[in-house]
Amino acid sequence: MNDINGQALQNLGQRIRSERKNQGLSQTELADLSNTSLNFVSQLEAGKVTAQLNKVLDVMNTLGLQFRVEIGQERIVSDAFKGD
Repeated sequence: MNDINGQALQNLGQRIRSERKNQGLSQTELADLSNTSLNFVSQLEAGKVTAQLNKVLDVMNTLGLQFRVEIGQERIVSDAFKGD
C-alpha cells in the first residue's frame, strides 16, 4: 500500500473513532449496531483494514457519516445516512 492510501486509511479511522466517541459508543456497541465485529471496528479505527467496502459503509452509516469519492471532477456520494 502506498503512503497516500495508508494516510487515507489513517484519516478515515481517526474520523470514525472520533465520531464513535462523540456519540458515546464503545467499539463493541458500534460493532453490534453496524453488524460487524469488534476486531473489524478496532482495525478500521487503527487504519489497518483492507476490508470490504460494504462493512466500512455499514460502520459509517451507523455513525451518520457520509461517504464521498471524487474521481477527477466527478463526485460520488453514498445515499446511506443514519435515520434515512
